[in-house]
Amino acid sequence: MTDATATTFRTWMCVVCGFIYKEADGLPEEGIAPGTAWEDVPDTWTCPDCGVTKDDFEMVEID
Repeated sequence: MTDATATTFRTWMCVVCGFIYKEADGLPEEGIAPGTAWEDVPDTWTCPDCGVTKDDFEMVEID
């Protein structure tokens, strides 16, 4: 039997500078593989544009 449940990727935005993190895309240049859930991004990671921590990101709906 196969798992027919599709993975839902979320998008997170830095509330300081507007940088977007898409779980589906990851950030390979930062060592974060495509498909990496926000919860699995290291707590020590900082926004590549402004340097704030994950605490300053909010989940957003982007079409």
